[in-house]
Amino acid sequence: MIDTIKNIFKIPELRKRIFFTLGLLVVYRIGGHIPTPGVDVTVMAEFFRGARGSLFGLFDMFVGGAFGKATIFSLGIMPYISASIIMQLLGAVVPYFQKLQKEGEEGRRKITQYTRYGTVLIAAVQSLATAVFLESLNVGGRYVVSNPGVGFKLLTMITFTSGTIFIMWLGEQITEKGIGNGISLIIMIGIIARLPSGLIEEFFRLMRGERYLMQELVLIGVMVSAIAAIVLVTRAQRKIPVQYAKRVIGRKMYGGQSTHIPLSVNTAGIIPIIFAQSIMFAPSTLASFFPNSEFMQSFSVNFRPGSLLYSLIYGLLIIFFAYFYTAIVFNPVDLADNMRKYGGFIPGIRPGKRTSEYIDKVLTRITLPGAIFFALIAILPYFMMSSMNVQFYFGGTGLLIIVGVALDTLQQIESHLMMRHYQGFMKKGKIKVRF
Repeated sequence: MIDTIKNIFKIPELRKRIFFTLGLLVVYRIGGHIPTPGVDVTVMAEFFRGARGSLFGLFDMFVGGAFGKATIFSLGIMPYISASIIMQLLGAVVPYFQKLQKEGEEGRRKITQYTRYGTVLIAAVQSLATAVFLESLNVGGRYVVSNPGVGFKLLTMITFTSGTIFIMWLGEQITEKGIGNGISLIIMIGIIARLPSGLIEEFFRLMRGERYLMQELVLIGVMVSAIAAIVLVTRAQRKIPVQYAKRVIGRKMYGGQSTHIPLSVNTAGIIPIIFAQSIMFAPSTLASFFPNSEFMQSFSVNFRPGSLLYSLIYGLLIIFFAYFYTAIVFNPVDLADNMRKYGGFIPGIRPGKRTSEYIDKVLTRITLPGAIFFALIAILPYFMMSSMNVQFYFGGTGLLIIVGVALDTLQQIESHLMMRHYQGFMKKGKIKVRF
């Protein structure tokens, strides 16, 4: 491992990308501590001390504690994710966007531009809802906003929307010039930033006698087992054998070799989790517009983390987006056509339509257990919170995102190492899978 880390910094391009990524992540964390004008941070902190385990606590985890401090990055990157969801849904049902998806680089640029416009619009709406919510918030008779009104709402909209746009730019720069997926890394670093304080609090609880040593050991065991299971499922593949027929072109013979198509159990990665969680924030955002409405507040309470309705809808959304995103990124028809073009076939399956149907059937079957597994892992901590009083960000959604993003980033680093003939992290090859 030490030799591999040394090899990373021997490659100038990779070293530059890593330092560039770390630099922008530091900028993101600094912005997460700059307060919004007009907000009493001490009152806000008191409110969030009692809001752990709620939907506000979950949202605060995703933005690295910025929402609990009412900073300029309070909305985080979630408006961009919401806009991306909308664009991908439109790409599946609207012919115009379907055409853009097939136009290559030019079409992707237009879709990216529309996504940016959508991000601005969603961020403006969410920032207005947040401003209304902050004005209505008081703890012990002390209000979070001392001078409410149109001026505060307008200033909050400008501040929060600008912060989201800046975070979006940071993510795009990391993806283009750094290492890893910028948006995913920003979400991951926000979750990791909460871990030290959580671990310290757990330690003091143990010292004060509020927690038993056996409880902590069980919690550590569950976390280690969950991480191992997530890595196993994330790397698991179903290998479909492919045979290429021999072809004579000129004086050379091509083909005649056997290979396989690696179908991942988790083709969509962590995208379904992020998408599903983004949608689950919608009820609280809507209720923020009506702080004095009993109906809207009771409607929002039904969607609090840990409730049966919340867990059921959240799990179903993860499964849905797992299939939806897999259908977008993996096209069995194109794969079957390319195989037939180069003389490839699956033994026992006719080339063309039958091959695409077979691949689609296999992909559909292996995606279901992977999606159900991630849905259960995402929901499980809510039940642990009620029985073990676990910190909210110690598992579930946060753990899935951290492990998924870390694996993806390590794979990109390893690809840079292997291209330059350096030993990667996996000295004994890839994780073996059996199906």
